[in-house]
Amino acid sequence: MIVLRWTWRLLLLALLVLVALQFWFAAHVAYWVRFNPDSTAFMRARLQGLQTKDPKAKLRHQWTPYARISPHLKRALIAAEDARFLEHDGFDWDGIRVAWERNRRERAIVAGGSTISQQLAKNLFFSGQRTWWRKGLEANVTLMLEAMMSKRRILELYLNVIEWGDGVFGAEAAARYHYGTSAANLNVTQAARLAAMTPSPRRYRPGSNTAYLMQRTSMISARSRGVRTP
Repeated sequence: MIVLRWTWRLLLLALLVLVALQFWFAAHVAYWVRFNPDSTAFMRARLQGLQTKDPKAKLRHQWTPYARISPHLKRALIAAEDARFLEHDGFDWDGIRVAWERNRRERAIVAGGSTISQQLAKNLFFSGQRTWWRKGLEANVTLMLEAMMSKRRILELYLNVIEWGDGVFGAEAAARYHYGTSAANLNVTQAARLAAMTPSPRRYRPGSNTAYLMQRTSMISARSRGVRTP
């Protein structure tokens, strides 16, 4: 009887913690509808990693409003990361199914089905750890983002917080790091190349060029022509 009583108490405590955590997530998302985050969980984790090697290390990051980011980069990212961004409610079920089938054939995780909204949720609140409970929380945050924010705001946040080099975050820092220009002045090819780097951003330094990167850049550039942006 005592064991049963304590089991129920622990379950109730776990439920209360989960509810409190959801309120904490929701409060942050509501705040970021109008205000820009100074940093993200992913940024903080990367800075900590860099400072273990160099205590003076800093991130490259500069917030840039949506209107001052090249439309070429917006279209390229949607073409590369989430072609149905304007249509889905946070989850691309067709993309998830295709990724699952490919991973099953390859017997390894070679493809993902995450949308821009899901990736933003991960960057804002979580580190790179992959656990079932984190994926569940990430899904809840994704629903919150889609419910409280416009697609334009989601894309603006995403453009400003994703990594584009070792400790390089956001479109402005990426444009200056890789091309010595502003995010507003990125051309079609530069934008497509930045979008091609996003799956493995730390692999590329300014001037990096590989056969894969060239092929991927060309494909994204062609796809982005017909992409609509919010």
